[in-house]
Amino acid sequence: MPLRGIAAAVVSGVMVLAAGCGGTASTTTSVLIAAPARSAVSPAVASARKASAPAPARKASAPTPASTPAPGRVGSSALVAPMIHQWPIPFGATRKREMAAYSLRHYGEDTYVLSGPKVIVEHYTETTTAQQAYNTFAPDVPDNEFHELPNTCAHFLVEPSGRIDQLVALSLRCRHTTGLNWTAIGIENVGLSDQAILQDRAQLAASLRLTAWLRCLYSIALKNVIGHNESLSSPYHRDRVPAFQHQTHSDWNHADMHRYRGLLGRHSCPRA
Repeated sequence: MPLRGIAAAVVSGVMVLAAGCGGTASTTTSVLIAAPARSAVSPAVASARKASAPAPARKASAPTPASTPAPGRVGSSALVAPMIHQWPIPFGATRKREMAAYSLRHYGEDTYVLSGPKVIVEHYTETTTAQQAYNTFAPDVPDNEFHELPNTCAHFLVEPSGRIDQLVALSLRCRHTTGLNWTAIGIENVGLSDQAILQDRAQLAASLRLTAWLRCLYSIALKNVIGHNESLSSPYHRDRVPAFQHQTHSDWNHADMHRYRGLLGRHSCPRA
């Protein structure tokens, strides 16, 4: 996710949070929706998003493996999947139609299906909690910069505690990285900077476990695990809309991703 200047600010009693990746400029913001969070939500926030679907509260149920990808589209799955908690954002028929329309405009593909992904993109949320990030992705509202639907999202959140949350099924496209949404899995690491995540032992270990599993599952080359800031250099980057062709964000710069990929390379994929 981008470096958006100010991670959060209070405007008329409503918390404002940086908008998600995949179409917004680095300084855009979106308003938090009312959600059954870990703490109480103010009436001002509830009033600001009456029309948005409510975000479900965190569940204490046992974690499960991620959604199983379509057979025949993946590599070796012998690498053990990390424990993943299901925390889905609303992604119903309307959002799917919007994602298909977005894909048609930007990639010439009338589909919301993510099939055989070739890239994994690392982001950071520029929030201090997973709930704040969830509240950014859950409402299906146009992004503030390009005013497009569906709203931005990511497939996974990795929390500072090491907890991994799955927000969107791996079979669905998410708007997290302009030019790559047609073939990329998005991972949001909760935090305010690349360095903060690299220095958090529990979070970094969980992020590497998740990314290694996904990389091996889909036979994604190590070089195609990138930071959002590296998106324009990806051989898979393409966009039919001129305004999006050179748009990227500053999170997970090349130097930090070089270190991340070095650590990730120690997680070798089992031989088929």
